Amino acid sequence: MTAGPPPLSPAPATVLVVMGVSGAGKTTVGEALARRLGWTFQEGDDFHPAANIAKMKAGHPLDDADRAPWLAKVEAWIANQLAAGRSGVIACSALKRSYRSAIVGGRDDVILVYLEGDQALIAQRIAKRHGHFMPPSLLASQFAALQEPAPAEHAILVDIDQPVNAQVDDILDALRRRAPIA
Repeated sequence: MTAGPPPLSPAPATVLVVMGVSGAGKTTVGEALARRLGWTFQEGDDFHPAANIAKMKAGHPLDDADRAPWLAKVEAWIANQLAAGRSGVIACSALKRSYRSAIVGGRDDVILVYLEGDQALIAQRIAKRHGHFMPPSLLASQFAALQEPAPAEHAILVDIDQPVNAQVDDILDALRRRAPIA
């Protein structure tokens, strides 16, 4: 009796970091993307210390020192997912290159997904949002801090001025062009 072909080895674990300014749709798109892929979703804001949430609620933007412990927790979540061989999606603003460098750490199995959009559109979205700790008054500081991904970061760029399902389709198409999805 002849044995069949050896089983295919699964693609390596991958983590997608859905990034952008507050109000770009990171959580909504990230959750929808994770559902479609059957991967774990993590809201990066859950890793903010209480002091950061209080500072933002009071209308004060975070600085690099405020973000450092939060970014360390985001990076730890990513590292734990990959070490366990689990793919996942995390929503994280990752506004500056230095922040992205801290959480991606040069790993090829971490892919940035940048939700890009016009400040006026995002301001409209934030104005309609209720119960979020990030006040609309901080949107300008988010755009001021934003350093869009450089070509060397190999981010997937997604136009947010389309339905969520279309954004997810765009991300999945870009991922398929790169490599098999785990």
